[in-house]
Amino acid sequence: MTRRRRTLSAEEARLWRHVVRHVDPLPGRAPPPDPDLVSSTAAVPEIEPERPPKPVARGTRPPSAGPYRPQPPPVPSIPPLSALQRKERLALRRGARVPDATIDLHGMRQDEAHRRLIAFLHRARTDGHALVLVVTGKGGPPGDGIGLFDHRGVLRRSVPHWLGLPDLRPLVVGFEEAAPQHGGSGALYVRLRRRGG
Repeated sequence: MTRRRRTLSAEEARLWRHVVRHVDPLPGRAPPPDPDLVSSTAAVPEIEPERPPKPVARGTRPPSAGPYRPQPPPVPSIPPLSALQRKERLALRRGARVPDATIDLHGMRQDEAHRRLIAFLHRARTDGHALVLVVTGKGGPPGDGIGLFDHRGVLRRSVPHWLGLPDLRPLVVGFEEAAPQHGGSGALYVRLRRRGG
């Protein structure tokens, strides 16, 4: 029993010609036949002729479909910083919970404090700590500096900014001002992400 071939519609024939034009046959193989010649049992309706390609300036490459390159999946975004949970905050204020580790940055220059903070947070996360205390110092009252560019409380202003930067966001869940017994406005509780999550 011979199998009868289905004829291509006008749109299918146009699409087939487009595909064949942009595909190179495997070595040693002939290019695929034109669907008009294959479907001798039925005539394909007239298709309006394609426009000739626009001339390409010398030295430029004509546009081509090129190989398909799938787009990489989007990188999951890191959720926004969050505050401590109410129970944890109360336990810290009452002294029932203490931070897992502490670093004292006050008295350091910004560049040294930044390097030490990053190293401390990485080490604390590796050690499995969930909550750490970062002491920045409160800074002195304005005007007690001796020079025009002497700023007080630089680390107190800078550390919260550093904790929100992209290089530390994979480590930091959130932060907030510490309880008075842990340094008050001169210190921060920093919650760290669990390893692998």
